[in-house]
Amino acid sequence: MKRAIPVLVLSVAGLIPVWRYEPSPAASGGAVAAPAPAPSVPSPSPGSAGSARRVVAGSTVVTDKGPVQVEVTLDGDRISAVRMLRQPDHPQTAAAVPRLVEETLEAQSADVDTVSGATLTSDGYRESLQAALDAAGS
Repeated sequence: MKRAIPVLVLSVAGLIPVWRYEPSPAASGGAVAAPAPAPSVPSPSPGSAGSARRVVAGSTVVTDKGPVQVEVTLDGDRISAVRMLRQPDHPQTAAAVPRLVEETLEAQSADVDTVSGATLTSDGYRESLQAALDAAGS
């Protein structure tokens, strides 16, 4: 009987965080927004000076969470936009993608940090992004 009371108190104390848990807004929706349509890419005129705008898709990388594919828009040698063509349907992935894109635009390369909680997606993102940059000749 002497152990029953502390065990009961500690059990209730351990369950309080579970009762108070609220899922994040991204997880409660159940759906990941569809990717935005590809931007139109004007073809450069033969005699025009300046940098050409190119949109290049990276390879599809299959992860344990699902496939990842990145599309990168380049203005000359500068990365101007990154878009996910394929991504796992997972709340952590939905939260990680904006951070990965932001870091890519800052770094202007595939050398971006892994997002905590989305390691597999981050790895797939970097691999697909590097494939797109390699294909573009950057």
